Amino acid sequence: MSRRVLIAAVILVAALVVAARVVVHLDAGTPDVKAPGAATYTVARRDFVRSVRLNGTVEAVESTAIQAPRLAGQNNNSLVIMRLVPNGTTVKPGDMLVEFDRQEQLRNAIDRRADLTDLEQQIKRRQAEEMAAKATDDSTLSQARSALEKTRLELVKNDLLPKIEAEKNTLAHEEAQARLEQLQATYDLKRAAAAADIKVLEIRRDRAETTMRQAEQNAERMMIASPLPGVAVIKTTWKNGGNMVEFAEGDEVRSGQPVVEVVNPAVMRVRARVNQADMNDLKIGQPVHVGLDAYPQLSFTGTVTQISPIGQQSSLSPKVRTFVVLVLVKGANPSLMPDLTASLDVELQRVPASLVVPRDSVVWEGEQAYVLAQRGGRLQRQDVVLGGLSAYEAVVTGGLQEGVTIARNAAGAVSGPGGR
Repeated sequence: MSRRVLIAAVILVAALVVAARVVVHLDAGTPDVKAPGAATYTVARRDFVRSVRLNGTVEAVESTAIQAPRLAGQNNNSLVIMRLVPNGTTVKPGDMLVEFDRQEQLRNAIDRRADLTDLEQQIKRRQAEEMAAKATDDSTLSQARSALEKTRLELVKNDLLPKIEAEKNTLAHEEAQARLEQLQATYDLKRAAAAADIKVLEIRRDRAETTMRQAEQNAERMMIASPLPGVAVIKTTWKNGGNMVEFAEGDEVRSGQPVVEVVNPAVMRVRARVNQADMNDLKIGQPVHVGLDAYPQLSFTGTVTQISPIGQQSSLSPKVRTFVVLVLVKGANPSLMPDLTASLDVELQRVPASLVVPRDSVVWEGEQAYVLAQRGGRLQRQDVVLGGLSAYEAVVTGGLQEGVTIARNAAGAVSGPGGR
């Protein structure tokens, strides 16, 4: 019995020595890894793309908002919608979009036109009366001038006439001169009064004409046609009860309030915001992958067309600024409509036909990167040289061959020191 125990003890000690040597060998060379069965990846060549993710809102490059017109003159009343194009209708330039109640403006234009005609007749009649009165006064003045000239000729005889006759001639001359001066002053006053009367009538006529033109223009403004081809989108407003509903015929709107928007769906873009940390990586002309949050099955390509040079303070922190980026979407789809939220993947770097591995397959030991390559049923350390890096992938420029199988989540598979 003691012999068997001794033999068993020797075998156990020998096994412990062998195990210790294996552990020392693993600690000195390849790091110890977990048992096979972890996720793996086969290295292959493909295009490496480094991108940045942005979020934005779809909008139309060519669109116009149709507002309730601002009427000329003293018009503070709200406008009533009489006709409204159905939501989603395809329109072309000249198609009627919305018509407001024009009866008051049309009635005002007719009344002012009648006033204008009456005032024009009054002006003509007053001008005719003035011409007749002026002719009569001109004749009276002419007679007074003739009488004055006659008395002046009689004054020439005063040296030859008796004193009493000479005195009569002088008094007659003075009387004729005074009468001429009085007639001339009266003549000037009559002409000024007539001109003032005519001017008042002309002012009233011009005011009536201005009011008439304003009413006619207001009536024209209240019928609004589409200025461009596209799709009509009815705007929404708050109704009683606190609900947002679309405008409908019979609703009252204020001047300047948007009622309908015409959107040209042929050319769309996405307006997004980028923080200052990613701003330096963005450039005009970079390709973009566009996805719609509401329609995950749809995807589009796009291009960065504009980057705002001035940033705005972020609502989260006054030290962080955001910049506006406009991305032109290529292609069209009936589901690609304004106000949809979109996700943008802006392509910052592309390395064609490169060895690409998952980012989680790379382990760092100081400045040296390595992967765990599968050889002979075991995972062994393989030092690699990396090129570009993205959030999910890495480009291998040396130390690894195409077709090699490597471990995923390599840092978690390493149990010895060096994984991170």
